[in-house]
Amino acid sequence: MSEPQIFVLDPSSADHHAEHQALRARGPATRVDILGVTAWSVTDPVLLKRLLTSPQISKNGRSHWPAFTDTAATWPLALWITASNMFTAYGDDHRRLRRMVAPVFGARRIRAMQPTVEAIITALLDDLDSLPPGDSADLRERLAYPLPIAVIGQLMGVPEDRRQGFRAMVDGVFATTLTTEQAAANTAALYEALDQLIAAKRTDPGDDMTSLLIAARDDEGDGGGFTDDELRDTLLLMISAGYETTVNVIDQAITALLTDPEQLSHLRAGRADWSDVVEETLRHEPAVKHLPLRYALTDIVLPDGQTIARGEAILASYAAANRHPGWHGESADRFDVTRLTKDHLAFGHGVHFCLGAPLARLEVTAALRMLFERFPEMRLAVPSGDLQPLPTLISNGHVTLPVRLRP
Repeated sequence: MSEPQIFVLDPSSADHHAEHQALRARGPATRVDILGVTAWSVTDPVLLKRLLTSPQISKNGRSHWPAFTDTAATWPLALWITASNMFTAYGDDHRRLRRMVAPVFGARRIRAMQPTVEAIITALLDDLDSLPPGDSADLRERLAYPLPIAVIGQLMGVPEDRRQGFRAMVDGVFATTLTTEQAAANTAALYEALDQLIAAKRTDPGDDMTSLLIAARDDEGDGGGFTDDELRDTLLLMISAGYETTVNVIDQAITALLTDPEQLSHLRAGRADWSDVVEETLRHEPAVKHLPLRYALTDIVLPDGQTIARGEAILASYAAANRHPGWHGESADRFDVTRLTKDHLAFGHGVHFCLGAPLARLEVTAALRMLFERFPEMRLAVPSGDLQPLPTLISNGHVTLPVRLRP
């Protein structure tokens, strides 16, 4: 029997729901082309969880992917595999890097940030409240973007006048329609900005994550702390993961609630709360659709008899897995804040589970609660079908989110 044809993922992700359905129809895992690289897209949640916790799966392409060198030189998404941080680390290296970052996201520190988060949201809502009656507002631009930029900017000690520059460059990291040259230029600009931030914080440290990580690098010395590349790439990871993903969850939650008024009625009647909204949004429209890449350390036999060969790449297709009917039944495609089981893989699974998940949940929950309390009659300003998805197969949001705050 001949092998099934490789499924080519759409770089612009123009109809990702249809694409994810097609991927699931091809079995628990199927070979795909992601911008010229062949990988196994895993969409079955049981299999994906198994692989995400298996010691036979690595995220270190340098050590465990024969195609690494050639791919790193030509792939538009090269930064996703070449960065030296806990995202691309395996085994002891991953444990070492995560250990130094984890205290920044400790429960007490995150709880202490709630007043700051709410103050930022209040200021953003005040600006929205000043708009003339009848004007529409783009909530992606006016709320979903500036909130996490301000939060991660404060957490990392990024000066306010540099935050918009970081925003533009992080958008480029998640873009999957750039050429190799455009992506490389964006990476170079981002690294230059990070080097400037590190130099400034070494000269004038503060009570921020960048200063703490620099201290961890400098104090522990050789063997225990960060290398210079790991320090820079860890800051890159924190800015990217702490910003882009939260933007999308806020965007998708507002869209879902305004598209289906019944869901708002559940909230107002007490049949669900804001944490239910957040978790169902993370399940229904996770911030990241596909996450590159992992690598097989040995041959892995799949439930359908196929084999992921040693050294082959694996793509975690979180959005497709989250809506798998074997996990959430025939209603898996429906947004339902009263759903009893809201389990999802939006923050990953296993040792690479997102450290920033508590902060993201805090930001999204507060933003939604305060927004809908301030503007209870808010409506979409365009039909939901007119909302344009971001042209990327990684990031999951809309280009704009226009609403009318009042009738």
